[in-house]
Amino acid sequence: MDPASQDINLNSPNKGLLSDTMTDVPVDTGTARTSIPEGLTEAEEEELRSELTKVEEEIVTLRQVLAAKERHCGELKRKLGLTPLDGLKQNLSKSWHDVQVSNAYKKTQETLSQAGQKTSAALSNVGSAISRKLGDMRNSATFKSFEDRVGTIKSKVVGGRENGSDNLPSPTGSSDKPLQDHAPF
Repeated sequence: MDPASQDINLNSPNKGLLSDTMTDVPVDTGTARTSIPEGLTEAEEEELRSELTKVEEEIVTLRQVLAAKERHCGELKRKLGLTPLDGLKQNLSKSWHDVQVSNAYKKTQETLSQAGQKTSAALSNVGSAISRKLGDMRNSATFKSFEDRVGTIKSKVVGGRENGSDNLPSPTGSSDKPLQDHAPF
């Protein structure tokens, strides 16, 4: 009889019989006789041993049932074309969904969102302060003086070109010789 299709009746007279696939599962039958524990009569000990034997038989039966169910489940998955990877994907998706709906995740997400907003506001304030300082610096007397000097130098350099001459003014002040271009390009 195929173990996957066998009757799984726990009240069956065949319960407790090991199938070929479950012979490697160790089960302590408790047959070794020891001295009677104090406080128990022989009748109580015999009753407890009988109950222990029944429970152990049920454990064996349940192991057989579980093995049969696992084989049947594997066959169904194989027939449906489901792979262990599909199961893993499904478990991960469910786990991720469970995490996302958890209170801890929601609180963490809210806290990080607030922190991001505060950081953004702080950086915006820093940027505004820097812009304001640069504007103040540009309006300062030192910057005006520097700007005037750069403008003067620019007008001297570009001024000669605007007048139709490609010659730059000589650093020595003599404008009778053009500067030679020693650039390699």
